[in-house]
Amino acid sequence: SEAEILEGYLALSQSCLTTAFVITQWHAACRRILASENQTLKDSLLPQLASGEKFVTVGISHLTTSRQHLAKPALAAELLADGRLLLDGYSPWVTSACAADTIVVGATFADGRQVLVALPTDRVGVQVGPGQSLLALTASCTDQVTLQQVEILPEEILAGPIENVMALGTGGGTGGLQTSTLAVGLTLAAVEFIQQQAEQRGELLPVAEKLASDTEALRVVLRDLTEGRQSIAPGELRQRANSLALRATQAALSAAKGAGFVSGHVTGRMAREALFFLVW
Repeated sequence: SEAEILEGYLALSQSCLTTAFVITQWHAACRRILASENQTLKDSLLPQLASGEKFVTVGISHLTTSRQHLAKPALAAELLADGRLLLDGYSPWVTSACAADTIVVGATFADGRQVLVALPTDRVGVQVGPGQSLLALTASCTDQVTLQQVEILPEEILAGPIENVMALGTGGGTGGLQTSTLAVGLTLAAVEFIQQQAEQRGELLPVAEKLASDTEALRVVLRDLTEGRQSIAPGELRQRANSLALRATQAALSAAKGAGFVSGHVTGRMAREALFFLVW
């Protein structure tokens, strides 16, 4: 169930945010494939993805949040007479593309319509970056994927061409519950560190108790939304989760004192990871 999936993300992000993030991108790609009406492609891909024989990720940020200021689409699509597509441009943020066999990627036609395709990473014209050095989550190997006149077969089209193909919606996107869940998981890790410090330093106890209370309240809201009880809008939940993650990780860094500012300390890593939610 959705609730069980989010509980899994919560536990995983508390122990390793990078791994949890990579899996959300795999999960988002799988959802897009499952939602497709292309049954032949689903029958081909899904068993291999379920078994772990193949790995998939997603490259769609340029259809939603990234590169929206550009005069022309970051990744352009052209429809050929025989039904094939030509993709040209780049997908700016693709997680673990260097390990993926397939990328669920979106592209835009000159008339504004959009398409989602299952792009084989070994296709001629596909150039996959090894992963950029980021402030945090560098091990996710998130980087740009460049496509130079890449051919897409009709049977590799997942959805479209239609206007706003992302409106088909399958959850897990920007501002979705997965994003907030991972922020809450990171917050729990920071609160746990402060609670451990409070056992030896009583002055930290009120801070630990307040952050723990705020986090538990947010978990209740998250659970309500997952179960269909709309106590607040998902966007408001995301804002609250991001804010709490920033407060909790900075409090943990402060509790660690100077040691937290030494490269490699867990609280420094958590403080940097919290910044990720400002751009995801």
